[in-house]
Amino acid sequence: MAEAITVARPYAEAVFKLAKEQRELDRWSAMLALMETVAADSTMRALTGNPAVSAREVESLFLAVCGDGLDGAGRNLVQVLVENRRLGVVAEIRRVFEQLKAEHESVVEAKIYSAFPLSEEQLKLLTGRLEAKYQRRVTARVAVDPQLIGGVRVVVGDQVLDATVRGQLEAMAAALSR
Repeated sequence: MAEAITVARPYAEAVFKLAKEQRELDRWSAMLALMETVAADSTMRALTGNPAVSAREVESLFLAVCGDGLDGAGRNLVQVLVENRRLGVVAEIRRVFEQLKAEHESVVEAKIYSAFPLSEEQLKLLTGRLEAKYQRRVTARVAVDPQLIGGVRVVVGDQVLDATVRGQLEAMAAALSR
């Protein structure tokens, strides 16, 4: 079977194109989030994998659970995904869509790991510096990791900026062992 990303990418690109044309990127983000939540439900997963349950029944139940959270185009996407037995890749569709949206809006996500909780002022200063470095708007997700001892580690895409005490100690140990 094909990788989920390979299956999901064409759907995500089509949805992104439509959302961009209609200037409804945020609306589609919300609809895809709802679809992902419903598709991830254990009962829904059991029904979609059950050969005794028809595609029409799965579609009807899925759309009923989503209710008014989906517009006509969102409902059409669900119908296509159910018909092609692709409900299992909704999470990947959403992930790719959000990446395309972030690129379009010149936004980059930074995952910030800190030894201690950051104040609003510290977070604002750090994101300001990251925005200057990357020349893009930065959205930050902060997680506290007491194992870092002190400082922060920032992950942006595949780049890691390590300004932690642990990182500095490890670098020092590596330099001394040469």
